[in-house]
Amino acid sequence: MVALTGAVALAASALTATTATASGQEAAATGTTARTGYAVLAADGTDAKALAQRLTKAGATVTSVNTDIGLVSVESTRAGFAASARSMPGVAAAARDGVIGRTPDAAPTKDRVTRERASELRKGSDRDHGKGPKGAKADPLDSYLWGMKLIGADKAHRTELGDKRVKVGVIDTGVDGSHPDLAANFDRRLSRNFTTDMPDIDGPCEYAGCVDPADHDDDGHGTHVAGTMAAALNGIGVSGVAPDVDLVNVRAGQDSGYFFLTPTVNALTYAGDTGIDVVNMSFYVDPWAYNCIGGAPEDTPEQAAEQDLIIKSMTKALNYAHRKGVTMVGALGNDNDDISNPRTDTSSPDYPGGTEHPRTIDNATCFDLPVEGPHVIGVSSVGPSTRKADYSNWATDLRSGELEVAAPGGWFRDGLGTDTYRTNGNLILSTAPLNVMQAEGQVDADGNITPDGVAAGTMKDCAKVKGKQVCGYYQYLQGTSMASPHAAGVAALAVSAHGRSQRHGEFGLAPDTVRRILMGTATDHACPAGGVQSYEDVGRSAEYTATCNGTTEFNSFYGAGIVSATGVIARDHHHGHGH
Repeated sequence: MVALTGAVALAASALTATTATASGQEAAATGTTARTGYAVLAADGTDAKALAQRLTKAGATVTSVNTDIGLVSVESTRAGFAASARSMPGVAAAARDGVIGRTPDAAPTKDRVTRERASELRKGSDRDHGKGPKGAKADPLDSYLWGMKLIGADKAHRTELGDKRVKVGVIDTGVDGSHPDLAANFDRRLSRNFTTDMPDIDGPCEYAGCVDPADHDDDGHGTHVAGTMAAALNGIGVSGVAPDVDLVNVRAGQDSGYFFLTPTVNALTYAGDTGIDVVNMSFYVDPWAYNCIGGAPEDTPEQAAEQDLIIKSMTKALNYAHRKGVTMVGALGNDNDDISNPRTDTSSPDYPGGTEHPRTIDNATCFDLPVEGPHVIGVSSVGPSTRKADYSNWATDLRSGELEVAAPGGWFRDGLGTDTYRTNGNLILSTAPLNVMQAEGQVDADGNITPDGVAAGTMKDCAKVKGKQVCGYYQYLQGTSMASPHAAGVAALAVSAHGRSQRHGEFGLAPDTVRRILMGTATDHACPAGGVQSYEDVGRSAEYTATCNGTTEFNSFYGAGIVSATGVIARDHHHGHGH
């Protein structure tokens, strides 16, 4: 279950896989347990392939070897395998990485925030296609994209649509490469799926070997993210922030929305090896909302070892991708929490189900990964009013590098006192896979939007392409998951506008330069008057109340400001705060 997608994926990357079969004596020995996935991180200077051979001799089944950072993934039925592996010479860390064959009584919903919807119908949600601003290029549903207008993407498209040489990676639950708004930009040759479906959380497998094709998405999250970044400007549906860039699916998320260590690390290093310019990461690495060095005080020694493994492996992978020229953009999180001073974590570990417990989080030693990892541009979320969305995390430690910029992520409860309050139009509209819309009951078997779909604001848009009628589907979601791809799309525009040919002939722009441009051109946004933002007027508890500190130029709600598509493509992009 913790395997790569096969020889095709391995051929084009620095990943190499070896397999072996555990001996019959080991399987029959006392102290066996359920077949379990583990990850073993080689110490610096230790050859990962040689370590894999030693693990094979120890009775493990090696499922993948990431030679870029030295991470070996294995399966074993031996009780105490992780502790034994940690005692081996040349091992930096080892721990569980997903449990096989165990079914939690109830797998938690990964992201309740994205699903907050209106109970009333949104008038005109299935027709009444709008037009973009006069003189600008636009697609039929672009008038619903308030977020694009907020960051100036509609104006930016007059002069910059993105460069096809710029590769944008979607590290998510997959991308529907057949969607008519994504197909033109979708790079089938480079796209990979690094996950294997897990029936206990993902449901029955749809494809042989439980490995989905690299152009498939059974969750919808990744396809939504992809559309915000790079939906084509092609006369159907919506257009993305950078509608002419190359879109690469680098899947690390399960159908159910879980992101485990090995697929995530493999996706990151693949992005570096493949020359991807920008990746969007709207997730955290499961099962820990915060990974703590040595674990939180309430965690077991084995749980602490697992967190140490995740911290060390993710740090290596993020550093590797950055070194290879990848600009990494990450969602700040939807826990309505100050991540510089987190409250008690009650959601971890979220896998297997029913194992979570209260955990005391020390900000000095605990990390929300990947967003609090090295070189990741953290993004908070705002609604149409530009107020920080009630669910969005913030960061009061202005020197921490946790939060860089803000972006439109949607806020259902925005617009209090107006007719937009608690309507779907406050959310972010983007591309949706037909299979997911049908599975959720928003679209029927004939392709028509159901009453539930209308209530959720689901839209359908059709056009003739090469003489054939094609239809795309679009859904409203909200979250920092939706804010991050707005920022990633702006980063892609920055690379397109200011990139240059590199030593090896590839087109690109150094990630640190992209970060400076993104932050230096962001639209400044002051803290709310008095510095305190309460959401009790929209029905939220006092727990949602957030404190903003800092200056108009840089603060704990907005970082350096709201990203600006027009700003990053301007010739003079060196002004700004230089934070």
